[in-house]
Amino acid sequence: MQMIDETEESLCVRLAAGAGTAADILRTLAREGAVTVRAAVAMNMAAPADVNQMLARDNDDRVRALLARKLAGQVPNRVGPGQVSLQGHDILATLAEDAAVRVRSAIADVIKQMPDAPRALILLLARDAVVVVSDPIIRLSPVLTPEDLLSLLASPPTAATAVSVARRPNLSEVIADAVAATADSAAIRALLSNPSAAIREATLDALIANAPSHTDWHSPLVHRPVLPTHAARALAEIVATQLLDTLSNRADLDPALAMDLRHRLDERLAPTKQALSLPADLTADEAMDQAHAMRAEGRLTEDLLIEAVQRSETRLAAAMLAAAANVPLSVIDRAASLRSAKGLISLVWEAGFSMRVAESLQAMLGQLAPSAILPAGPGGAFPLASE
Repeated sequence: MQMIDETEESLCVRLAAGAGTAADILRTLAREGAVTVRAAVAMNMAAPADVNQMLARDNDDRVRALLARKLAGQVPNRVGPGQVSLQGHDILATLAEDAAVRVRSAIADVIKQMPDAPRALILLLARDAVVVVSDPIIRLSPVLTPEDLLSLLASPPTAATAVSVARRPNLSEVIADAVAATADSAAIRALLSNPSAAIREATLDALIANAPSHTDWHSPLVHRPVLPTHAARALAEIVATQLLDTLSNRADLDPALAMDLRHRLDERLAPTKQALSLPADLTADEAMDQAHAMRAEGRLTEDLLIEAVQRSETRLAAAMLAAAANVPLSVIDRAASLRSAKGLISLVWEAGFSMRVAESLQAMLGQLAPSAILPAGPGGAFPLASE
């Protein structure tokens, strides 16, 4: 009996998907068929408007999402020969306000880059309170005007709206200024990371002036496609050693400035190299003595710890973390022996270092595989709650 039921359902699915199936049969299948059958009707391009209307009220959001995707895909054909009926347009507008995120997201995914998508529909989805719906529209829709983007920034529907705007291709200086004015750190990082965003020099200067307290901006600033000489000089005063190296090797720098930055890099590395010229077989006590000495002299920095990691000075790196976090070395060893990503991240947080250190120490001390390492959150944030 089960085999017969499955065979009947399979036949109904093929019938529901058939382009030549009579409208009356499609109505019956849409009203009485199993979910797989109704889904097949929803995807049938030949289904009449009243059947689509019926499926728009289906109690399964998967069916409604398939219908939404089909109707959204027909949007470009609404003008000219073969246009979809106005009733079909109304059904799509209704689905754009569906309670299920799956349905609204399906529409957004299909029309996000359509230049002729209905403006009202685009604006509705751009102001959706769920990021997975609004983000692709805000990032990619060519229908949105500069005025629309400014309005979204002034009254954002979600906390991620400014980030979505900042990631749009070919962002104008006006919109870039508006993103910078939000003071949203994640959005500004996205703006700086957007190579096609046009950023005025004055805006870039203002962001660099605030960058000392936003280390996650440093890398995208150093990698900006165009970096004025005075901006490069200002960055050289605040970025970490690794980024200073990158900055000094930019092909567009004035040769004199590049040479000056290389001198600065050599001067910065000199004490680091001296501090790390330690025997590879340090005992726990020797490593802790070295770490406490660095702390007392104000040299227990994130860059120095990264240098220790790069030189595979495992015992020294562990001691430096212990000293900075003000915990016994045994606590670090315990977290490492348990291969606890969360434990090591918590210790790095307690020490006042960034996720850049946490990711390195998860690999070095915890010996975690790349797939097991907990990465940084948006903007380099720690992936754990403070508690």
